[in-house]
Formats: sequence, C-alpha cells, structure tokens
Amino acid sequence: MSTNQDRNASLPIRNNFTMVYASSLMVAILMAVASVAGLLYSTIIYPTEELLRTFVSNDVVNLFVGLPILLGSMWLAWRGKLIGLLCWPGALLFVLYNYIAYVFALPLNMMFLFHLTLVMLSVYTSIGLVASIDGKVVQESLTGAVPERAAGGVLVGLGLLFSLRVIGVVVNALASGIPIAETELAVNTSDFLIAPASVIGGILLWRRRELGYVISLGLLFQTSMLFIALIIFMLLQPFLTAAPFAPADVVVVFAMGLICFIPFFIYVRGVVSKRNLSST
Repeated sequence: MSTNQDRNASLPIRNNFTMVYASSLMVAILMAVASVAGLLYSTIIYPTEELLRTFVSNDVVNLFVGLPILLGSMWLAWRGKLIGLLCWPGALLFVLYNYIAYVFALPLNMMFLFHLTLVMLSVYTSIGLVASIDGKVVQESLTGAVPERAAGGVLVGLGLLFSLRVIGVVVNALASGIPIAETELAVNTSDFLIAPASVIGGILLWRRRELGYVISLGLLFQTSMLFIALIIFMLLQPFLTAAPFAPADVVVVFAMGLICFIPFFIYVRGVVSKRNLSST
C-alpha cells in the first residue's frame, strides 16, 4: 500500500506538506463549528433581521458547499491528484471570501474572534500552500494543455467587473447620501479585497508565468463555487428566513456563472489529461 509520502512524491511540491494539511484541517473544523453554531444559536449570533436573513442561509452553504470542496480538494491532493492540489487554494479562498464578510458585518460578539481566526488562518494556509507548489513543474506540464488566454481573460474580466461594481456602489452611496446596509457593505468588502487576486492571476496566466499556472485553476474554482453557492443561497433563503424568492435573480446569476463554469471545466480537462507529472 502506498504511503502519504509516496503520494506527495507524485505531486509538484517543494516542502513537507504536514503543516499545510494540519492548518487546512483546522480551517475545516473551525468552519464546521462556526456554521453549526450559527444555525443553532442564530438569534444570538445574528441579532438583527438583516443579519439573520443573510448569514443563516450562508451558514448552510458553508456547511454543505464550502466544507466539502475544501475537504475534497485535500483528499484528492492526498491521493496524489494534481487537480486536488491546484483546486485546494481556491477552496481556501472560498472560505476567506465568506468569512471576511462575517468579520465586517457582525457585531463584536462571542463569534467575532472565531471568524477572525478563520480569516487569518485561511490567509496563512493559502500562502503556505501556494509557496510549496513547484510552479516550474506545473508550468511545463500544463503549457498548451489548458486555455491560458480564455481562462486568463475570464479571470481578469470578472475581477475588474467585481471591483468596478464595488466602486459604483460606494460612489452611488456617497452621491445619494444613503448609507450602505451593513451586510451589503461586508459583501462588497469581500469582493474588493479578493477581486485583485483574479486580475493578477489572470494576467499571469495570460502571460504564461509559473505562478499563473499555480493559482489560476484555484481562482476559477473559487469563483465557480461562489456562483453555485449564491444560487443555493437564493434558493434556501425563502425557506430559512422571511426573504422573498426571486427566480429572475437565480437565472441571471446562473447565466453569469456560465462565463466561469465553461473555462473552468475546460481547464480541468487539460489538467486531468496531464495528471501523470512524473511521466513527463
């Protein structure tokens, strides 16, 4: 039977992955605890109707979307699969994106430090993971096998779109004098902080740089999962809160998501076709 070390040897990694696995597992545990606590003690953790309407449904999404994609990526990487290794940073970025909103939206209650810890640990783990991947090997394996221009263009376009949307919301609030709702401000903060990563990753992939090949699939994965999570969120919200169901919004989000889903699946196909790095 192959050992964990044997599996890691088939992956393009520079360092021992023990700490990366351990910190990722801690992120998963903390996210599970935070989500369950949010569902069981929702009226305490989310003291206003607006917070309830936003974060109760999001806790379900984190539990049934965010947690499985993180554990699934880790498991595939542990099995020596390149697809798991390259999607893993995206799963961590999904966690980071979500809990930035929690940190900025929620009052300073007992869960604030929990959410802040999740944000900090996700940042630390993401950096450690990306730094441990041998970009040169990944680049040599995937050059020409993945849609560099299409995927890079989509990442840049979506990153700029989200950034411009945030700027537009802020400018509109300043011009109208109407303050931005705390939950909307929190989500826009997540967009504004995470969107530059898509722009940078897209440019690097377009120019066929090593780091672009390392992070671009994760960025496409994270963005695709955010679209899927948003659709699930909008479907769940009417059942878990008093929010009305908006089918037109679901259709619009799905249509926008296709812009990311298609290059993501094409990219995955290219990675899977080059999965045996040791034979190249």
